[in-house]
Formats: sequence, structure tokens, C-alpha cells
Amino acid sequence: MSRELAPLLLLLLSIHSALAMRICSFNVRSFGESKQEDKNAMDVIVKVIKRCDIILVMEIKDSNNRICPILMEKLNRCSVKSLFSRNSRRGITYNYVISSRLGRNTYKEQYAFLYKEKLVSVKRSYHYHDYQDGDADVFSREPFVVWFQSPHTAVKDFVIIPLHTTPETSVKEIDELVEVYTDVKHRWKAENFIFMGDFNAGCSYVPKKAWKNIRLRTDPRFVWLIGDQEDTTVKKSTNCAYDRIVLRGQEIVSSVVPKSNSVFDFQKAYKLTEEEALDVSDHFPVEFKLQSSRAFTNSKKSVTLRKKTKSKRS
Repeated sequence: MSRELAPLLLLLLSIHSALAMRICSFNVRSFGESKQEDKNAMDVIVKVIKRCDIILVMEIKDSNNRICPILMEKLNRCSVKSLFSRNSRRGITYNYVISSRLGRNTYKEQYAFLYKEKLVSVKRSYHYHDYQDGDADVFSREPFVVWFQSPHTAVKDFVIIPLHTTPETSVKEIDELVEVYTDVKHRWKAENFIFMGDFNAGCSYVPKKAWKNIRLRTDPRFVWLIGDQEDTTVKKSTNCAYDRIVLRGQEIVSSVVPKSNSVFDFQKAYKLTEEEALDVSDHFPVEFKLQSSRAFTNSKKSVTLRKKTKSKRS
């Protein structure tokens, strides 16, 4: 690589990263009224959400449906304040789409997707119907399937299928995501899929010998972004890759920003004690980035301009 070309490539990489879309998944343990009233915990949750362009929030336990409106108020208040900041991305507002209350018996949870309106929009959504003949009621909380449009990324639309398993049945539930994929394919003309959430996909819940029984793992067309060696738990006494992100679709797989798939350690990032971090959740978020279409366009223009400049000098 020439010395003249190296700075240009570094510049393009930095532009590429800055414009990429960050997609996150976060199990906020027992996200209900008591946590809503914990100012310190809520401040951290808002900080985590603000890092992401789309974030799946799980384990919402709020029969009054107040959690998301309160988050919107906090996030959009921050956005209004940021209009006066020289370094802000102006006019960013958040919206959300939320599932019904899901679960067996009286215990219920909700999935919610919070997203930046300027970057993505919801195309369609539905609750997966878990009533197949001979294979009914596999999921403790059926996936809430959402199809997003994303005009600013290299891949223009993608379906996100969330899942929060019950630990004791996680092997069966993760395997059953293949049936959800098939159902979505029958309903919609979608090609790009993201499966993510708290799969409880580690330690004793999914022992090594169980992976051969999980089609989402044995089929190589499903690409796992968070590996078995990762630790998505807050407690120092545990080391388990419970939270996962899995992709299906050549276009979306090739659109992932290299090395962007990771676990976000908010305890370290925000200098919290373990106790303070556990007040927020016992899980760390997992995330990855999708490449920006604008970054690709800028890259092409810059390279073309560079070539023209060289030819004029020669």
C-alpha cells in the first residue's frame, strides 16, 4: 500500500464506521415499575439506548404500558436539547413498536423495539402463532416479528425476530426459530433476517452436546455473530453467552461492519460497581453494525476523485 493511499483508506474507514447503523439487543431484567422509579438505573438504560439506532428491549413487565412512553419522553427530551449542540445529529427522534403481553399463565413480558425515526421505519409486524400441529406452544414468549425499512444502509430492509427463552426449554425454543423463519418467508417477500435476544444459549442451559439438535446452529446459512466464548452476564461469578445475534441472508451477512459484533460492557463504560450494574440488569447488551449506503457512495466518489487527480498530474 502506498503512503499516499493509506490516509485515504483510514479516512474512508472512519466515515464508514460513523455512518453505520448499530443494532442492539438488551434484556433489562424485570423492567417494571420499581426499575422505572430508579433514577440511576433509568439513566444508564437511556444511555445504552442512545448508543443504538435500533434496540430490542426485553423482559418488560409493565401492565400499565408506561415504560416505553417514559423512555420516549426521556430520549426525545435529550434530542430536543441536542439541537443546540454543535456536534449533535440534528432532529433525531425516537419511536417504538411493542408486542402484546406474552407468556403462559399470569406471568407476562413484552418485547419492544426502539428506533431512530430518521434512519428506519416499521414496514410490517406480527405475533408468531405458536400452534403448529404436533408442535404447539413451544415458545414461552412467542416472537414478535418486525420488518424494518432502512434506506440509509447497504441492505434496504430486514426482519428482526426476537426471542427470550425460558432457560429449561432454551434448546427447543432456539431450534424452533427455524419454523418462525419459514413462516415469515411464507408471509412476506423478505430476504434478510436477524434473530436476536436472550436465548439462554450457554452454560448448563445449552450444553455442548445439545448444539447438534439446534437447526439454527447446524444449518450453515444461519450465521452466529456472538460466539460461545463471549460473556454476556454482568456477574463476575458467571461466564455465559446467553445473549445472541444470528443472521440469515447473503446480503445482510455481507453488509455487517467487520468486528462490530460485540458485547457492550456498560459497567466498565459508565464506571459502575457490580451492584450498580446489577440494578440495571444482569445482562450486557449485544450488538453489531450494518454498513451505510452513504459510506459506499462516498467511498466510490473519493476513489474516483483520487484517480482523476492522479491522471491530471501525470
